[in-house]
Amino acid sequence: MSNSLINRKGNGHNTPMHYGLRKNFNEMLNSMFNNWLDFPFRDDETVLKNMEPKIEVSDNDKEVVVRAEMPGMNEKDINLEISNDGYLTISGEKKSERKENENGSCFSEFSYGSFERTIPLPWELKTDNAEASFENGILQINIPKSTEEQGKKKKISITKK
Repeated sequence: MSNSLINRKGNGHNTPMHYGLRKNFNEMLNSMFNNWLDFPFRDDETVLKNMEPKIEVSDNDKEVVVRAEMPGMNEKDINLEISNDGYLTISGEKKSERKENENGSCFSEFSYGSFERTIPLPWELKTDNAEASFENGILQINIPKSTEEQGKKKKISITKK
């Protein structure tokens, strides 16, 4: 989308959609070296990283709660797996609903495609009793702790020296 243009009403000029000193500097260097910078420093990794859901992991005495932001997704497009060695994998696909614009130019910063995110869970958990829910673009997974894990906390006394 680096060549995306928007037609500004009133003056008839086409204006590049991106701006900023960093972008201009990168474009200047790229033009000086005949687009040599495009190959080794592609943004594909950044795009894939942006596809991964942002997560929040919390725990209390009874369970571990993993929440993931998944805006624009449907629960049918999400897969969850917990391995025996304590890894939670969230994967899925955000599908494009592309519509052609009859007026000419179209611009989109939305990301579509497959993703996978694996989260290590450093607790003894009852994975068979895990439950998941999805509401308003937030996936929530509740995984109960094992009885042994629930009893692992111990009070440590502090002495003054």
